[in-house]
Amino acid sequence: MGRNILAGVVGVVVAGLLVWLVETAGHAVYPPPEGLNFADADAMREYIDGLPAGALLFVIAAWFIGTVGGTCAACAIGTMLPRVFAIFIGCLMLVATAMNVIMIPHPNWFIVLAVIAIAVGAWLGTMCKRSAPGDAA
Repeated sequence: MGRNILAGVVGVVVAGLLVWLVETAGHAVYPPPEGLNFADADAMREYIDGLPAGALLFVIAAWFIGTVGGTCAACAIGTMLPRVFAIFIGCLMLVATAMNVIMIPHPNWFIVLAVIAIAVGAWLGTMCKRSAPGDAA
């Protein structure tokens, strides 16, 4: 049981780190304007409305890569069925995404692609499960 809890915690940490890394790369390619207050919802709404699609695709890529990596890490460490970790990490990523798009409205196409990316990412992350002979995974 402890190993599975550790797997879930590691999966969440890996997902968060990967999201941060990819979003940081996105900010290097599409830097935010000087003086943008990320805590100001109105300023963020205006900023997101003016972003090119490529900048938003970086965010979707971050959430996809974070979900794949987090699920993969959890599956590699844990002993439960991979779908348990996929549901756990995938649901956490979906909740974080929902909170993000509720606080700062995004285009509808972005929301649809984000949900698809997270679902596919969680499923792909289960492919990292190492099975030993005789495992029924």
